[in-house]
Amino acid sequence: MGNLLYLIAVILVISWAIGFFAYSAGGLIHILLIVAIIAVLFRVISGRKAV
Repeated sequence: MGNLLYLIAVILVISWAIGFFAYSAGGLIHILLIVAIIAVLFRVISGRKAV
């Protein structure tokens, strides 16, 4: 489950970066970035290590 959260967070950060530099998509891209940051923080706080 931790790997899945990390993968989703990475995909969302990449999507945010593409959206930020390629076109203006309004607040949706920034919401995705916040969700990605929350997923990463949740993984760090839970203390689970990737295998």
